Amino acid sequence: MAFVTLNGVSLALGDRDILQDVNLNISHETRAAIAGANGSGKTTFMRIMAGLIQPDKGTMTMQRGTRISYLPQSGLTHSGLTLMEEAEKAYDYYQALLDRKEQIGHLLEQCQESSKEAEKLIEEDHDIQEHLLNSGYYDRKVVKEKVLLGLGFTKADFDKATEAFSGGWQMRIALAKILLENPDIMLLDEPTNYLDLEARVWLEDFINSYNGGVVVVSHDRSFLDSTVNEIYELFNGRMNRYKGNYTEYEKRRSKELESLIDRYKQQQEEIARVEFFIRRFRYQATKAKQVQSRIKYLESLPRIEIPESLKKMHFSFPAPPHSGNDVLILSDVSKAYGDNHVINHLDFFANRGEKIVFVGKNGAGKSTLMRIIAGVDKDFTGSVRYGTDVKIEYFSQDFETTLNDNKTVLEEVEDAAPTDLIPQVRNLLGAFLFRGDDIYKSVSVLSGGEKNRIALLKMLLHPANLLVLDEPTNHLDINSKDILLEALKKYDGTVLFVSHDKYFIENLADRVLELGDGKATSFVGDYAYYLEKKAQQESAALEGAATQEKAAAGAAVAKPVQLSREESKQRKRDLKKLERELEQVMADLDALEDEISRLNEDMAKPENYSDGAKIKELKAQLDAAEAQQETKTARWEELETAISELQEN
Repeated sequence: MAFVTLNGVSLALGDRDILQDVNLNISHETRAAIAGANGSGKTTFMRIMAGLIQPDKGTMTMQRGTRISYLPQSGLTHSGLTLMEEAEKAYDYYQALLDRKEQIGHLLEQCQESSKEAEKLIEEDHDIQEHLLNSGYYDRKVVKEKVLLGLGFTKADFDKATEAFSGGWQMRIALAKILLENPDIMLLDEPTNYLDLEARVWLEDFINSYNGGVVVVSHDRSFLDSTVNEIYELFNGRMNRYKGNYTEYEKRRSKELESLIDRYKQQQEEIARVEFFIRRFRYQATKAKQVQSRIKYLESLPRIEIPESLKKMHFSFPAPPHSGNDVLILSDVSKAYGDNHVINHLDFFANRGEKIVFVGKNGAGKSTLMRIIAGVDKDFTGSVRYGTDVKIEYFSQDFETTLNDNKTVLEEVEDAAPTDLIPQVRNLLGAFLFRGDDIYKSVSVLSGGEKNRIALLKMLLHPANLLVLDEPTNHLDINSKDILLEALKKYDGTVLFVSHDKYFIENLADRVLELGDGKATSFVGDYAYYLEKKAQQESAALEGAATQEKAAAGAAVAKPVQLSREESKQRKRDLKKLERELEQVMADLDALEDEISRLNEDMAKPENYSDGAKIKELKAQLDAAEAQQETKTARWEELETAISELQEN
């Protein structure tokens, strides 16, 4: 069984303890998430597990042969190969096994068949072959296509050079390779950052059926709830385990936090009282001993701290100006890029107060439609009409380019804030992950994600009655997403948005506009209603296809072929032959079932499982019996089908 154990792991950066005496066991059955505020050390911890960083103290041990694959948040690029050739590199590990298998073949030619050396080589060759069979190596072409298509690539992409793909797609290539490597343990740091909704759902299904351990860092609550069953929280260098998914962790941690806050307030009152005594009597000789005693008391007092990731704050939009009920009307809108008709004769309307999500696969035209609605893209046909007194604010992924690099973060936001919101700016910056000295950073040194967060916050400070938001939750942690979500739910204006965060969509949208193949379909209901309707449509389509197939089959047998007397006799002989073989196969399956049961019982006996050589021999016998059982079962199914066809004719 593959496993990794961390024991007493500690790491400091300067005077800050990132990890303190952390212990953790990860196995091939693990489904865990690492939680904690930004900067708490989640990525550092993942890199230690991946063997990329050595801790200051402690040990990491693993079962011999355990394979670990690590996906970082960003920064991976690929070039020089086609997409399919790059995906093939995920199987490099197996090339070493194939080379060893070939070497064994040469060694066997040089030694006597009955020698112990030959037996060991044959056994090793068998183990390698079993490993290759179980890993799916020989089916890798099908697996590569399945994974790449699941992550949003098309068959037309397979022969494209990898350098032709943008940064987000480069990370999808990296993720595809991790999945194809089929390691014992996958370490995934923000794997959903660059995935659309369909690819995220596919990845959830992949992980849930994956036969290996998974440790993930993610700010996607829905993804975590679907894929993990334990949470490891990093706070002040310490790690605590919480059983259950992310929502269950939040509930339990919230209760703990209530008690923590009470103790925190009591401690703060005590500290204030002691500090007041020190200030008052610091210069009185008669109180010098008591003052020194209290100073030492404060220095040695373990301070209670509240995790930033669980601090809750609330934010409300400025009241939007009143507008007419008809906020937006699109008539016969079309948009093409060359021969690619992204939007084709689209009619769409939005009423005051609606929260409408645009959904569809990558390239379906969601962002294009948003740019048209926001008035950024004017190269289209048809008409866009706004209602009375409609004021639009638009957030796009390239909004960061409008920021002033010469200002600090605080200056950039304060300059954009209405007068009545200026006192709240520091709290709002904290909610959007700018805490402490971060607010004095120059905008010029911020990352792309940090600039996006500033741009989003600036937009939210402006009173508007129509918000057009293209991926507003990108680069936000779960706490910040919750603050944005609550603000938008209370917002009285109209919201049109695109998001790949399922939880965000489920809790905000009251209408869904599905885009695809140039068309648009409106679903008047929330996201759950949309999914239900889509499932019904798919079910109806499958039933229709089955009905057509059945009708075609009926037409084919409507006029039975008249057999000659000799042909009829031959068919009867064939039928009896198949029935005799079927009886033998069924008897063989019964015998194999008994054999497998006996071997399992033998392997469970203490005198056997404590004997390495004996248990290996029994395991080989069991593998052989199960392989025979699989072959016989397949033959049984073939015979049943053949007999059924002969009987029907």
